[in-house]
Amino acid sequence: MLLPPAYLFVRSFEDGVGNVLEVALEGRTLAVLLRSVVLAAAVTAATVLVAVPLAWLTARTDLPGRDAWTVLAALPLVIPSYVGGFVFVSMLGPRGILQGHLERLFGIQELPSIYGFPGAFLALTLFTYPYVFLTVRAALRGMDPALEEAARSLGSSGWETFFRVTLPQLRPAAAAGALLVALYVLSDFGAVSLLQYDSFTRAIYIQYRAAFDRTPAAIMGLMLIMLTLAILYVEARTRGRARYHRSTAGAVRPAPTVRLGGWKWPALAYCGTIVALALIMPVGVLGFWLARGLAHGEPLRLVWDAALNSVYVSSLAALATALAALPVAILAVRFPGAISGAIERLTYVGFALPGIVLALSLVFFGSNYAPWLYQGLAMLIFAYAVHFLPQAIGSTRAALLQASPRVEEAARSLGRSPLKTMATVTAPLARSGILAGMALVFLTTMKELPATLLLSPTGFDTLATRIWTATSEAFFARAAAPALLLIAVSAIPMYLLTIRDRMKL
Repeated sequence: MLLPPAYLFVRSFEDGVGNVLEVALEGRTLAVLLRSVVLAAAVTAATVLVAVPLAWLTARTDLPGRDAWTVLAALPLVIPSYVGGFVFVSMLGPRGILQGHLERLFGIQELPSIYGFPGAFLALTLFTYPYVFLTVRAALRGMDPALEEAARSLGSSGWETFFRVTLPQLRPAAAAGALLVALYVLSDFGAVSLLQYDSFTRAIYIQYRAAFDRTPAAIMGLMLIMLTLAILYVEARTRGRARYHRSTAGAVRPAPTVRLGGWKWPALAYCGTIVALALIMPVGVLGFWLARGLAHGEPLRLVWDAALNSVYVSSLAALATALAALPVAILAVRFPGAISGAIERLTYVGFALPGIVLALSLVFFGSNYAPWLYQGLAMLIFAYAVHFLPQAIGSTRAALLQASPRVEEAARSLGRSPLKTMATVTAPLARSGILAGMALVFLTTMKELPATLLLSPTGFDTLATRIWTATSEAFFARAAAPALLLIAVSAIPMYLLTIRDRMKL
């Protein structure tokens, strides 16, 4: 995890401290930093407001088709930001598909511009809320309902119980998801670039591509790391040292299903609206471009070889990242302190950095110090683990907070070693969080682009690289088929995860 910041530190201070201060305190740099912070804060707040009700409806209520809604609500996570940005421009732009239909029907000549903050805010909110949705839903599924039942037996209403008992227990999971959203927004390039919002990541990318001297880009990368550390500090201060497991003996059992009654229709409308904007509209626009390409003679390319490569490397990355995340999460939850806190926070640095910065740091390391790993599959998996480790740690940590350490202590007192206790007691207790983390890593690895482009073995194409190749050359019809295939392939593990969770396997 120290490789990316070490690379940035070396590049930044090549010309001395004075040059670093000059670039960092420049008015344009500070303005870009402020815009990035505003966008990250707005998107993070919006995703929590969207995802928490959605998670509760699909985990605790008798919502019709809630397993299907779970899969559909998580799928926007697999839509690459550069595809999502193109979809919004193509659909909602001043001269987009929607405006064309409105002009024919009502004579509307032009829609309000979606470029800038409104478009970036809307796109990133719709494509990142699954981070909060999956972690909160996993916490709801693993939560012991005893406290809620005690509150109801003492006369609290359903709403009072939710806000005073359930919601506080969800704070670690919501904070873990919100932290991922904030860092993702800071590192995103595709959506902000296509929607023309000047964020920190876009400035770093332009500096890397347009300037021969990459030192200013490295300095801005260091500033992004400092911003990440500030966000982690605020998150740690708000997290506190509260306990979220029960202190008495007893077995965790499923919470009773809440009957929606007349609220069923508003709940369905809410879920339908979110899924329509975040999934159906992008899929519809991709389908439009696919049909348009086929009508003009474009051959149908489903690129099954790239799909198999994507599934293979994403599965390896999910497994490796989950294994790496479990001991870090255990250390942070069971042995809180300065060292464990520093180790946990360090893992978030790689996630906050733009993919191109992370990839270039590993290219520097591989070409100079580990040539036997350079452009090999092991280096690619390593890059994914560095980039997406916080996704697995956040959900695993939230699940461990709800598991009483007394069970682990009992296993140790009966003679089991720490490693056996972790494998046979701790990991099963945190199962829901581990699976949610693996799902997050799998889905985001499927769409990862910069690391794949720079670090993958020669000839190793994935669906993300095929989509990027087509969209970068403005062949949108050619990109539609692999983009739709990416969404379809990613739906399978999400569906299996939902069924496994429901059946308690």
